[in-house]
Amino acid sequence: MSFVPYDRPVRTAFIGLGRIYDLNVRAYLDNPDAEVVALVDPSPERRAQRQGDWPGAATFPSIAALAASGIQVDAVESLLPATLHADGVVELLDQGWHVNCQKPMCNDLPEAKRMLEAAKANDRVLRVMENYLFYQPLHKLKEIVESGEIGEVSGYHMKMVGVGNGGWDVPWSAFEWQMKQMELGRGIMVFDDGWHKLSTALWLFGPIREVRAWIGTTSFGAGIDIDVPTMISWEHENGVRGGWDVTLGVDMYLRSDYYTNDERWEVTGRLGFARVNRCTGRGIQQPSVEVYVGGEMRGYHALDDDWGSSFRDSGRHWLRWLRSGDGPLLWSAEEAVDVLRFALAAYESSAAGGTGVDPRLVI
Repeated sequence: MSFVPYDRPVRTAFIGLGRIYDLNVRAYLDNPDAEVVALVDPSPERRAQRQGDWPGAATFPSIAALAASGIQVDAVESLLPATLHADGVVELLDQGWHVNCQKPMCNDLPEAKRMLEAAKANDRVLRVMENYLFYQPLHKLKEIVESGEIGEVSGYHMKMVGVGNGGWDVPWSAFEWQMKQMELGRGIMVFDDGWHKLSTALWLFGPIREVRAWIGTTSFGAGIDIDVPTMISWEHENGVRGGWDVTLGVDMYLRSDYYTNDERWEVTGRLGFARVNRCTGRGIQQPSVEVYVGGEMRGYHALDDDWGSSFRDSGRHWLRWLRSGDGPLLWSAEEAVDVLRFALAAYESSAAGGTGVDPRLVI
């Protein structure tokens, strides 16, 4: 595309002012690369609340109202519910605005195609934000793996426990759209949160050639079917194999400033292993990264392991990119489609009894 970096602060609008706004806004506070000019949300209460952060920004109940206002916008933070991503992002791109979209990108490949075609037709940048790729402990894990310190990689494992108690308050409206996603067969653990985990797999070890999955269901009443217990395994094109298991601790308490997810990554090499002990929540009270080589365990204590900082750094990366055009987007829309294919391959495999599925052949 014919993108030209901005030689001034990027005029930005926030589209959606719900719970996730509190994380994404961190990239914009005291950031000379951006000027927040508009806030959009159907709720007048949320608009009034968030305008306290940006007294000079105009507020609107809809994208159409913002577009009709004549306010000049360069880019938007699209914080819409996932069920609205495809239509909403196409509408934003059609207005001639660059879009930083939340995950999951969308629910299927036809929707993804519409979004990519809209970006191309309007000559605009579509980015699907992945904050986990900016979490410092995971950066350290990638650095250790690529340094060869633990030797040739034998395989790796990710684990997550969804916990029922602790963390911050999440409004019921956020669960309502998640329930709509469940009705579409896109679960809160595998598809929504799982987008992060599958993204880290692609980021660490590259393209996937086969996926095998066993996706379970735990029901909490009509329309509330949580997609656990689940186990997904895969093989990368470079031969490295990985796995992710997801369970639920309904009555467990987890200390967390955010969502109550207990997450871990461990990469095993021929000489040792490296692991990330936590992410969103604060379960294991040890250094966030530990490395075992030569019979000795070494911990990293000085990393920024506040999960919220990954949103700040991902957003700053986007704004710097708009000012310079340098480096990867993490993720570009095309790269995000690879994550979508990975997730869809897991569903297809599970539906077929765990048989291997090549994500490149998913339609």
